[in-house]
Amino acid sequence: MFSKILIANRGEIAVRVIRACKEMGIRTVAVYSEADRDALHTALADEKICIGPAAAAESYLNAERMISAALATKASAIHPGYGFLSENADFASMCRKNGIAFIGPSAEEMDRLSDKARIKQIAQEAGLNVIPGTDTLGSVEEALEAAERFGYPVMLKARSGGGGRGIRPAYSAEELREAYPLSVAESKAAFGDGGLYLEKCITPAHHIEVQILADEHGNAVALGERDCSVQRHHQKLLEESPSPSVTKAMRDKLLDSVEHAIRKIGYTGAGTLEFLLDNDGRFWFMEMNVRLQVEHGVTEILTGVDLVKWQIRIAAGVPIPFSRSDIRLTGAAIECRINALTPGMIKTIHVPGGPFVRFDTYLEPGTFVPPYYDSLIGKLIVFTATREEAIRKMKAYLCELVIDGVKTNIEEELSIIGDPRFESGRYDTGFMEGR
Repeated sequence: MFSKILIANRGEIAVRVIRACKEMGIRTVAVYSEADRDALHTALADEKICIGPAAAAESYLNAERMISAALATKASAIHPGYGFLSENADFASMCRKNGIAFIGPSAEEMDRLSDKARIKQIAQEAGLNVIPGTDTLGSVEEALEAAERFGYPVMLKARSGGGGRGIRPAYSAEELREAYPLSVAESKAAFGDGGLYLEKCITPAHHIEVQILADEHGNAVALGERDCSVQRHHQKLLEESPSPSVTKAMRDKLLDSVEHAIRKIGYTGAGTLEFLLDNDGRFWFMEMNVRLQVEHGVTEILTGVDLVKWQIRIAAGVPIPFSRSDIRLTGAAIECRINALTPGMIKTIHVPGGPFVRFDTYLEPGTFVPPYYDSLIGKLIVFTATREEAIRKMKAYLCELVIDGVKTNIEEELSIIGDPRFESGRYDTGFMEGR
């Protein structure tokens, strides 16, 4: 097992990883930009080291500085969290070249699977039903030609990264011409890669993702599905598990196919396979995320499996000792993402307590929420025996959650939870349109 892990991230995920390491008896190193000098993760870690100014490109996205920090503190491994360098194959390769374990897939696996155009071909070869789409596009003319073959509407997508960046729908050739350069520019700015691919737009649909763990010994476990259909501009706002749109028979078939595909692909680590579920009950594979997801806590509270700890164990060569039949997939879990709508200083924070509720955050009184990074400041997660109870529980805890000093989206989350369409379970990716 690793003696010291550097967490190459910030905010709530850095706090989350540090706490898992403490429970495992592993020393931790926090990195921070000048904007995060007094952030909670720097206080919780055993050591801390500054890696640059506030701009992410000069700190959290700077692979050379991250490696230098690990070498200076003699960290034996790096946990990338999510976002930033978590899906950067060059960074994973740099770790290995410097004798540092990367807690995630190998650079070769990441390079093979992070390209969202290439993974679709790999998934199809592994037996998954894949959305019709292209390889990486070379020009807008290629996109227009493909769109004519598939039929409108279509979706332009960045081949790298995630978080909804670089994604644009097009309902006509004119819209596609306009969207293409905008998607290229956004992808370059977010991921340093302007590569795009195009796929058929399946609508209406439910966004379903499957959490997996896989090790180097050939073990692969699918830990249920999450419904991520509540989105705005392809940014998830709320997740729940299990999905109200997936029956037990559908779930069993989906999880069987995912476990088979992962073994065939030969993946190692934690990951997520994302699908669209159409109105005919067919699952269409979209992409694979080769990292921890923001919404991993939904699966953890439902199954009782600590995904961060298992990421670390798998990276250290520990075999997974359980199968899907050993996992609890009963009950209902819901997560609301709490975002800051403005920067500012936290004056007061009151976090709800009680059984089967958690609030993953980096906030405390005096925390400054900077304007430089992602707006996520916390994730409120609840678990109960039934979906109806989970909705009531989430309403109660959203009302109790107090964050004073910045504007947040708590009221919007309450309105979503209380929407009759959400309460009935009959909602899809178009849920937020017109709200």
